Amino acid sequence: MVGKHLFRPLVNKGIIAVDLTYLYRTEEIVLFLSDLHILVPEYGSKEVLKLGNIPIPVPQYKQLLVQVHAAALNPIDSKRRLGPIFPTDFPAVPGCDMAGVVIGQGIDVTQVDIGNEVFGNIQDFNSIEKLKQVGTLAQFIVVEERLVARKPESLSFEEAASLPLAVQTAVEGFRTVNFMKGQTIFVVGGAGGVGTLVIQLAKYVYGASYVVATTSTPKVKFVKQLGADKVVDYTKIKYEDIEEKFDFLYDTIGDCKKYVVVAKDNAAIVDITWPPSHPRAVYSSLTVSRKSLEKLIPYLKSRELKPMIDPTGPYPFDNVIEAFQYVETGRARGKVVVSCFPLQDPHSNILSGVNTTIGVNGF
Repeated sequence: MVGKHLFRPLVNKGIIAVDLTYLYRTEEIVLFLSDLHILVPEYGSKEVLKLGNIPIPVPQYKQLLVQVHAAALNPIDSKRRLGPIFPTDFPAVPGCDMAGVVIGQGIDVTQVDIGNEVFGNIQDFNSIEKLKQVGTLAQFIVVEERLVARKPESLSFEEAASLPLAVQTAVEGFRTVNFMKGQTIFVVGGAGGVGTLVIQLAKYVYGASYVVATTSTPKVKFVKQLGADKVVDYTKIKYEDIEEKFDFLYDTIGDCKKYVVVAKDNAAIVDITWPPSHPRAVYSSLTVSRKSLEKLIPYLKSRELKPMIDPTGPYPFDNVIEAFQYVETGRARGKVVVSCFPLQDPHSNILSGVNTTIGVNGF
């Protein structure tokens, strides 16, 4: 029998530890090793989500084995479940964002040590490969070292998990248009996962002189507290009645076809949805890397940049369907986070009646 104290070094040698409890869906995306239960390989609604067992993955070259403590949900997770927008093999585990602890390493890992707390977006949307079948709604995942950064001690696992995809998306928009200090910005969708970060980045990182954002009545105070100089309640103010003109229109929800009237004639317009909702808009792609996260750590430590977790959460691991249902309403303030992952010893049964098997597969 393999003792707990031997787990980490054995992982480094390529141990496939145990069958563990994963949240997988019969219709999503991500990577498994072998011998999964028979599943229906088709797309569908959130009700297809279920708990299942797959072997712990083995970290390969420059990969880490991470025990997940918290994960965030993104609209892309629902979109991938509902239809084939990316090449997908089934069954699959949803999830891009996570924070956790490194418990194993593959060959030639140089930047992260076992025991380090890390966070990151494990899905590289610019990769020529398929996206990972095993996403972050799992107890244990493998991820490329280049995609994760050390978690600041000042952030909880839940806060750190809420950031990667949203903040990388937000930063990419500013980079795409070469935003300059002193410019003005109009943010469409100021209360969402990306919008909350765009406001803070504009105000406290990129030096915008004037930040205006849209939201609905219940969220006006919340968006104002993020740093917006002015908040437009779209339920009360028509977009054509906004007299001010802005240097940069940042659309986080795919609605810039309406709000383009607030952009100056030479304004930069970014739309993070595909395809962009207006001919003048530029689609902002995504750069996923450790460096993109590390550049923001000083602002996270100083709290100039604050993770925003929706107050309905964090949702427990076994309440993921409810979490997805809430994400799909479009009403979230900030990010919807899943926490309370089972964190048992990987050499013991995770659930009563679950058989554990240990096998070794050296590199």
